[in-house]
Amino acid sequence: MKLFHGWTTFEKVWLATFTVIQLILFFWWQQSTMDIICALSNMLCVVLVAKGRIENFFFGMIATALYAYISYKNHIFGEAMLSGLFYFPMQFIGLYFWLKHRAKTSQANTDIEVKNLTIKGWIIMLAVVGVCSLSYAEFLAYLNAQQVHLDSMTVVICIIAQILMTMRYSEQWFLWVTSNILGMIIWVNAGNYAMVMMTCASLFNALYGWYHWHQQAKKKPQTNISSY
Repeated sequence: MKLFHGWTTFEKVWLATFTVIQLILFFWWQQSTMDIICALSNMLCVVLVAKGRIENFFFGMIATALYAYISYKNHIFGEAMLSGLFYFPMQFIGLYFWLKHRAKTSQANTDIEVKNLTIKGWIIMLAVVGVCSLSYAEFLAYLNAQQVHLDSMTVVICIIAQILMTMRYSEQWFLWVTSNILGMIIWVNAGNYAMVMMTCASLFNALYGWYHWHQQAKKKPQTNISSY
């Protein structure tokens, strides 16, 4: 199958292991069919992003739509708005940009060329995360949402991470790791353990994606030079 062409044995075992775990926990916790479809779609999306594969956007469309609905039902409005109003449309925008900037040569079966932020870019990114998190927390408090500070910080971090992913910056993974840790806390507090497991799988995949994208960026030193 083309989707798994060029995958290492480790990557195949990794994906199979988390899939089996998700299925076992699905029956153990008696979660809904929507929960397991969302979890598996999200896992495939994150793994394919880590691999730099354009197919990730197909699974991303499914996962983001379902996750928005699940979050809304749990009154976690920040996550619901993030997924439905930002993540979902960004799948189409990301697909456009990745197709536009496909790698001209094969990079270990990676479809796109990746870049690294400059020090200036890091400073701007962290400042934006801090200011926007505080502002959005006030808005969520006005809506009487749950876990407003965790929810706000997670939402803002994810938005910046998605933008960096669309623009092909490897530093997205630092933000995904952070957001996944915060997300696990949110879903533990909400008592939805299928979403906890989904977020846990995303965390491990983000760590691998961080390593994989940095390795690819090192192979293209000229792409590190940018205004960000």
